Amino acid sequence: MTTSLPAPAPAARPAGEPVLRVAGLTCAIGGAVIVSDVSFDVAPGEFVAVIGPNGAGKTSLFNLLSGLLSVTSGTITLDGADITGASPAARARRGLGRTFQSSSVFAGLGVRENVRLAAQARLGGSLRPWQRVRASDRALEVAERALGRVGLTARGDALAGSLSHGDKRKLELAILLATDPAVVLLDEPMAGVSTEEVAGLTRVIADVHREEGRTVLMVEHHMDVLLGLADRVAVMHHGSLLALDTPARVTADPAVQEAYLGDQL
Repeated sequence: MTTSLPAPAPAARPAGEPVLRVAGLTCAIGGAVIVSDVSFDVAPGEFVAVIGPNGAGKTSLFNLLSGLLSVTSGTITLDGADITGASPAARARRGLGRTFQSSSVFAGLGVRENVRLAAQARLGGSLRPWQRVRASDRALEVAERALGRVGLTARGDALAGSLSHGDKRKLELAILLATDPAVVLLDEPMAGVSTEEVAGLTRVIADVHREEGRTVLMVEHHMDVLLGLADRVAVMHHGSLLALDTPARVTADPAVQEAYLGDQL
């Protein structure tokens, strides 16, 4: 059962207070525990990489944070508000954004229109794609800025379905930015992206984090990408949080090396 939350009111966050706090988070489905007693804090503007072997519980953790899975026990606090029982839409309104492993754009709509619709949803306007758009529309201004941030301004009139996979990932980020999230969950953004496009997408994610000041949690199997972006690395193993520390300390941890494919990271 979900509960709704009011839109957040502007408020100064005390210095040092985490923007995201997870305490004792557990999820059991059909008697099987898929996430077990996970606790951590994320500071405003921090970049946390989430790694672990296949089946370690990384995507399940993101599904719990975004409200797609129900929590069995524990709490999730976003910017001081308890969102444990909130719907995915309510979490999004409070500033929690999410991308998925599979591309999720409207292939038959233009690139700019995909982003404009997301901006309209955030601003409270009409979601009718056939409605005439004025050049002065606030949603269009937001969309243009988001497209510029990810380097897709020149492709604004193209159909989203015509983009390369890497550019579709950039479009997903632009859509996310148009909703102005404080915390961004990126679930394997490099999945399916060609080797040639990885570097460009990595730069876009780095810019979103550093220049936009977004708090980012990212699941990814490209370790070289993650270790170059992350302030801290969270290691999931059998649904539990095995370690959470700086990239250097995590990669040097023998327990992490043994859990993560049995080799050094």
